[in-house]
Amino acid sequence: MKSRFLSVALLLPVAALAGDAALPRIIFTKSFPGSVPAWYSVTIDRTGATEYREDPKDDSPIQFHLNESDTGQIFDLAAKLDHFERKLESPAKVAHMGDKTLHYEDGSVSGTTTFNYTEDLDGRMITDWFERISETERHLIELQRVVKYDKLGVNDALIQLEITLDHKRLIAPEQFLPMLDRVVKNESFMHLARERAANIASQIRGAK
Repeated sequence: MKSRFLSVALLLPVAALAGDAALPRIIFTKSFPGSVPAWYSVTIDRTGATEYREDPKDDSPIQFHLNESDTGQIFDLAAKLDHFERKLESPAKVAHMGDKTLHYEDGSVSGTTTFNYTEDLDGRMITDWFERISETERHLIELQRVVKYDKLGVNDALIQLEITLDHKRLIAPEQFLPMLDRVVKNESFMHLARERAANIASQIRGAK
């Protein structure tokens, strides 16, 4: 049942990503029941077009674009890992940290590997890329929620976003600009939240 779930979860993001089917693409999925999120997938094609979903059946994923540098680094790591044609699982006995699957697809060429923990440095680096993407999208989901339903919680959400930005773990930060500008311009939000949103937006625009 477990392998069947993984195969279904893997194929759905591949079919859903719009664009030229001939473009190389990488799909990362992580299943870790009890964590938040319990499951997620990230699909990236060679142009940087990216989709993030937290349900295999989600037909309206978050879509954004990675810049050329970030996209290149991820695909370079995939190449170093033989496009996932070899095993990454470590023989070491470690605690369960979630089933992670990396899948590469380029026309008739494909490779897939699933692991709980890897000691391979390149494997750990590419996994960190996808975990940073998930971390980023969780911030976006939370910010959208509090802006709509919990105005008093906006400042706390912005503090957490600011921490992630300061630690340089925010991916494609420009996707936050519409929500940040919305907070800045809306006087119904606390002044402190509006000020913090303006500061974060300024940092993102300055870095860009």
